[in-house]
Amino acid sequence: MITLSMAIEDKALWNEVHSCLQGESIHVDSQEQQVGDLDTFTSSLQRSAPDLVLIDVSILSHPPQDVIEKLRLAAPGSMIVALNTTGETGPVLACFRAGADEYLFPPLAEGLKKVLERRQQERRRSESGRPAGKIIAFLSAKGGCGATTLACHVARELSRLNQSVLLADFDINAGMVGFLMKSVSPYSITDALNNVHRLDASYWKALVSNGIPGLEVISAPTAVAAKQQPKPEDIRQVLAFARTRYQCTVADAGRGIRESTMTVIESADETCLVTTPEIPALHQTRQIIQRLLDGGYKQERLRLIVNRVPKRSGTRPEELREILGIPLFASLPEAYTELHEAYSQGQLLPPGTVLGECMERLARKLAGAEPVKAKRRALFF
Repeated sequence: MITLSMAIEDKALWNEVHSCLQGESIHVDSQEQQVGDLDTFTSSLQRSAPDLVLIDVSILSHPPQDVIEKLRLAAPGSMIVALNTTGETGPVLACFRAGADEYLFPPLAEGLKKVLERRQQERRRSESGRPAGKIIAFLSAKGGCGATTLACHVARELSRLNQSVLLADFDINAGMVGFLMKSVSPYSITDALNNVHRLDASYWKALVSNGIPGLEVISAPTAVAAKQQPKPEDIRQVLAFARTRYQCTVADAGRGIRESTMTVIESADETCLVTTPEIPALHQTRQIIQRLLDGGYKQERLRLIVNRVPKRSGTRPEELREILGIPLFASLPEAYTELHEAYSQGQLLPPGTVLGECMERLARKLAGAEPVKAKRRALFF
């Protein structure tokens, strides 16, 4: 579905455009009937990033070049179509020089239809041209195992491997990805889940935030608890869309086994099940593994990660395999002080820390990249 915003003051143009849009697969994000300084209109464009912008240049208080340049800055990925009551050469050239993609004047029906078809084809071509990306889910055996911390650091390290990465927080009720990544977007994963019919490159761009090259983040809602849990089909559609846009999607699935977490891990290529060496956490981990395997989830898609292992741990990897029933994929050391100092400064672990190096090796292992030689002695299997 094409998303569209328009500012049209001429009444005849307004009526004709609405007539042409009848029966089309269009969602109108915003519409203004006064073309003035356009501050309100451009603000809405920055939020919604529509596929198509229709601007009436027949009645302007500023030169068409200034207006279109303003729209282009507000919505760089949108197609801008100038509308006029006349086809005189002067305004046409001025609009194209300013960066308009199309210029239409009455009758609009045929020209507007071609514009819609062109925009739809461009969107499909850009999405279908990408190879299907990989999805890695992080599932915490119980609260406090550190799955979110691992997901954030692994996503950052994957982006450093020249991959385009999405970090998505599906822990709707208690997601912390936005806090750890300092996400500035006012939108969340619930906006995507509630608008799957609108998912395209332009709409998606308005939802995510980007503070690290190659890594985009979509957070959980900031409210303490979501009033309505997401539908499984909506989760699947959002993850399927992410496959078309990113080489790798790191999904924080939350904790335990619920309908939403099951949908995320069933849609993922691999699931990193994160636990700690404490007895309650291992007990919960064993139950989750058994439930997944009994439900038909393939063992080769599970990656068991034991986090916060003390320096003098009495449990060996082979003993964990005997206890939990699947092999250990990685073990990460206890590093409370390192994490506390990093989070106090509002950032992730800097390079050179023991745990930071372990995160790098974990990300490379998940990506199938050549491992790096450990700079320090660290617990990592």
